[in-house]
Amino acid sequence: MDQSPPRSTSVTVADVARRAGVSKATAARVLGGYGTVSERVREAVTAAARVLDYRPNELARSMTTGRSGTIGVVVGDIENPFFSLAVRGITDVARQADFTVILINSGEDVVAERAAIRTLLAKRVDGLIVSPAKENDVEHLHEAVRSGVPLALLDRGSDTLDVDTVIADDRYAAENITRRLIALGHRHIAYLTACDTPDHRFHTAKDIGTGSVRRRIEGFLSVCREAGLTGMEDWVRVGAFTPEHTHRIVTEMLQSARRPTAIIASDSIIGLEVFKIHRQLGLSIPDDLSLVSFHDADWTSVTTPPVTVVRQPVYDLGATAAKLLVERLNGEGQTARVVVLKTEIVERASTRERY
Repeated sequence: MDQSPPRSTSVTVADVARRAGVSKATAARVLGGYGTVSERVREAVTAAARVLDYRPNELARSMTTGRSGTIGVVVGDIENPFFSLAVRGITDVARQADFTVILINSGEDVVAERAAIRTLLAKRVDGLIVSPAKENDVEHLHEAVRSGVPLALLDRGSDTLDVDTVIADDRYAAENITRRLIALGHRHIAYLTACDTPDHRFHTAKDIGTGSVRRRIEGFLSVCREAGLTGMEDWVRVGAFTPEHTHRIVTEMLQSARRPTAIIASDSIIGLEVFKIHRQLGLSIPDDLSLVSFHDADWTSVTTPPVTVVRQPVYDLGATAAKLLVERLNGEGQTARVVVLKTEIVERASTRERY
C-alpha cells in the first residue's frame, strides 16, 4: 500500500521517517545533513524523500542550522550584458555549493542599493555579493559587515572596506587601448561613460564614483598626457546612462566642428548606440570614426564592420566572487583577498590609421 500522504498536504519529516521505517530524529539527521547514521539508513531516508517529493522547510532549517542557504546579490543594471554574465558565474558556483541566489537590481542608485541590502539582511542571507553604485558611499555595506554577514565586492572595490574583492585590470586595459589608438594617429579620442557628475560635466577622475570606470579614465588620461596631448579632459563625456542620453551626447559630438576621430565606449550598450548613430549620420566606421567598446558582447563580432573590444573576464569575475564568498562562509581564509583578473584586446575592423 502506498504510504504517501495526500498530495494536497505538505510532506513532513515524519512522513519521510514513516516510509523509510526509521525514527523522526533519524530522518531529520539525514535530511538536515548533521549527525551520524549508517549508509543503509541514509539511502533508505533519501529514497523515501525522493519518492514523496519532500521539500525542506527552509525557515525551520535556518533556525536549526543558523544558515538560510541563500546568497544576496546586488548589481547595478541587470539589463547590461556585463552584469547578466557575471551573475551567471555567481549562480553556477553558488548552486554547486548548495546556495540559492537572491538577485536585486539597484539601477546604479545608492538609495535603491541601501534598500536592497536592508531587504536581503531581513531575509537572513548567509552572505552578500555587491557591485557598489558609488564606492565613496558604502556606509550601508559597512553596517552589513558589522552585522556579521560576509561580503564580497564585484567589479568595484572600496578603499574603506576590508573585504574580499574581485576586479579587472581596468586601468591597464584603458592604457593599452589608448596607446593603440594614439599609435594609429588619433589625437581626438573621446571616452564615453554612463557614469554622471552633479553638473553633468567631467572635471577630474575623482568626480567618478564608480571605481572601474574611474580607473579606466585615469588610464586614458595618463597615456594621453604621456603622448603630449593636452585638454583631453574635455573629451571625457559622462551621463550616457540611457540610450536616449547616449544618442544626444554622441550626436552632438559627431555633428560638432571638432569631431572625435575615435570613441572608447565604457560598455557594450553605449558601444551599440554609437554604432547605430554613426549610420544615422551617414558616417563610416572605421573611415570616419574608429570605435572601441569595453565588453565583448555578442553583437560586436557580427556587425559590419565587427567592433574592436576590450574583452573582460566577466563570467570569471562573478564566479571568483562567489568562490571567495563560499570559502568565507565555510570558514576558510582570514585576511581579505583582492583578486585582479586580466583583460585582453580583441582587434577587429572598427579601428584604422588616421592620417
